[in-house]
Amino acid sequence: MNGTRVVVLGAGIIGAACARELALTDGFLVTVVDRGGAAEATTAHGEGNVLVSDKGPGPELRLAQLSRRLWPETLAAVAGRSPRAADAVRAVEWDPKGGIVVATTGTGAAELTRFAAAQRTAGVRADPLDAAALAAAEPHLTRDHTAALHYPEDAQVQPAAAATALLGDALAHGATLRTGCEVLAARTRGGRLTAVRTTEGDLAADLFVNAAGPWSGRLATRLGAPVDVRPRRGDILVTTPLPPTVFHKVYDADYVGAVGSSAEELQTSAVVEATRGGSVLLGSSRRRAGFDDRLRPEVLSAVAAKALRLFPGLADVAVMRAYGGFRPYVPDHLPVIGADPRLPGLWHASGHEGAGIGLSLGTARLLRDLVSGAEPEIDPAPFRVDRPAVLGAPLTAPSEESA
Repeated sequence: MNGTRVVVLGAGIIGAACARELALTDGFLVTVVDRGGAAEATTAHGEGNVLVSDKGPGPELRLAQLSRRLWPETLAAVAGRSPRAADAVRAVEWDPKGGIVVATTGTGAAELTRFAAAQRTAGVRADPLDAAALAAAEPHLTRDHTAALHYPEDAQVQPAAAATALLGDALAHGATLRTGCEVLAARTRGGRLTAVRTTEGDLAADLFVNAAGPWSGRLATRLGAPVDVRPRRGDILVTTPLPPTVFHKVYDADYVGAVGSSAEELQTSAVVEATRGGSVLLGSSRRRAGFDDRLRPEVLSAVAAKALRLFPGLADVAVMRAYGGFRPYVPDHLPVIGADPRLPGLWHASGHEGAGIGLSLGTARLLRDLVSGAEPEIDPAPFRVDRPAVLGAPLTAPSEESA
């Protein structure tokens, strides 16, 4: 595929990862386009989770396991390119610190135990912790719990830095970046997408990858091939820097249910973890509110209340800021990865909701294999574009379309 021109639409973590994979593959000439700046939207408003603990057996877990394997390999490869690249990788703050999931009710303990048993059949490590082991691992965690599991494969990155490192490696391998360039419409010839009309003129290519995150649905509609990818809002509280207080990613067993829910109303669950700088991140929330970016005090209060159930000692700790972001939600909770059968030349890599950071490298590898005709490491069929959840209901509601 010598000289195949690829335009990646979106410069967040998914777009950066896809651009890198394709730029490192012989025969692809890659351009990345974003209406804003690189990694400044959804990617910059996440926690940087690289998780297997919240996924049951199935295609998303297989994608997560592939991604988890690729993360340290990829960062090592990027760091080895040059001293400057090594500095970029250090800023990623790769931390394979593991996760701990805690149940605080009898029902929660039973469900967590059942969930972990199923995960083990798919190759996930989920190690039970008794009260003494849990206290040693997280001395500030509540003692009011009914079950706890340690997931040693869970990790964390600084998300914007991770996207920057991946994008920087793509640029070092010949990719180009155009920011402040918004896609307005499609140019087609013979039923094939051959160019996109942008605020800076037409941009022609052989392949276009829709990696616009929560805006993927709106972008796909502009291109004439709607997909049902919608924004789902999440909010996070950030404490002032503390002495070492939280040593793993710790969350309550309700989190898995919130991730898999399709409810529009607010859902919260306790997710608590520390950054290298000492601040503690408190999450999480999920709600469908279109692109309304206002912080809601009642949401932040609910997030804090759930977090304090796990770490009561944080009650007197100052919160220095709060932030929120939009995640690309698909009704069946699976990413959309692959060619659009309605519009040749258009590909999609979106719909990861809150798991985009962790799933980015696996998504990019799968996309590269599909585009280049190589045998994928995992079955791509569950992520195909022409499934009912993706093509069943194009975005038309004003609340979902307003920026």
